[in-house]
Amino acid sequence: MNPSTRLARSGQVAVRIGAVGYLNARPLTWALDRSPERWQVRYDLPAVCARLLYDGEVDLGLVPSIEYLRSDQYRFVPGVGIGSRGPVASVALFTRRPLAEIRHIAIDTSSRTSVTLIRLLCQHRYRIAPEFVPHGPHLVEMVRDYDAGLLIGDPALEADANALGVTKIDLGAEWTAMTGLPFIYAAWTGRAGVIGVEHVRLLEQAQAEGVASYPAIAAEYAQANGASAQRALAYLRDNMRYGLGPEEAQGLQMFLDYAADLGLAPKRRTLEFFPG
Repeated sequence: MNPSTRLARSGQVAVRIGAVGYLNARPLTWALDRSPERWQVRYDLPAVCARLLYDGEVDLGLVPSIEYLRSDQYRFVPGVGIGSRGPVASVALFTRRPLAEIRHIAIDTSSRTSVTLIRLLCQHRYRIAPEFVPHGPHLVEMVRDYDAGLLIGDPALEADANALGVTKIDLGAEWTAMTGLPFIYAAWTGRAGVIGVEHVRLLEQAQAEGVASYPAIAAEYAQANGASAQRALAYLRDNMRYGLGPEEAQGLQMFLDYAADLGLAPKRRTLEFFPG
């Protein structure tokens, strides 16, 4: 065990955390930002968070759920996750053609989970085999140069599909329609032993505090824009689902198994959690 791991477990130093700056992550980090003596939080894109965790530069990462399959040492924090059951609004395919006619999709590679999800849906739900082209999260260019574009996070939430003359297909709704289960986009992940039972309790408590603080989080996100604050509040309240209970775990396990079976991850692996 390296020194930072021992210190993090003993509480002698702040736990190094890599988190995502998107609105949907704020309910999990809202309370952590207010305890810098315990949590050292940095914000990056999901893919960067995943790299930092894999390289050992953070102790715990709010990373795309597919990243769990990268290491047998990874564990999830029980009871805490970013998910949806039905429409999520912030993970979507924007297309200018009917689904059956899509030949290529520009994919925002900020999150491997969302990229894997669209691949799974194309295979198992839409029965199409388009070309997937990595692309920056610029929707105008995506749908100008390709049949469709995958966008995630705040850019997907704020995109105006009607103005661009494209159709928005919500991938959270598509997953639940296909499986009947919730979908977990990201969860606190780290190597076995890096945090203890008390840390797990505090992370669960922070999630509860964040969920209770939707109005304040939405107001902070909107920066004094009243209409934007109302949209943000509706998104958190109506689209997002926080937690990682039995149904969420079932949906997450199914997603990871699908990914492994399609060769999009190294191998199948049963969910394992930190003691809590």
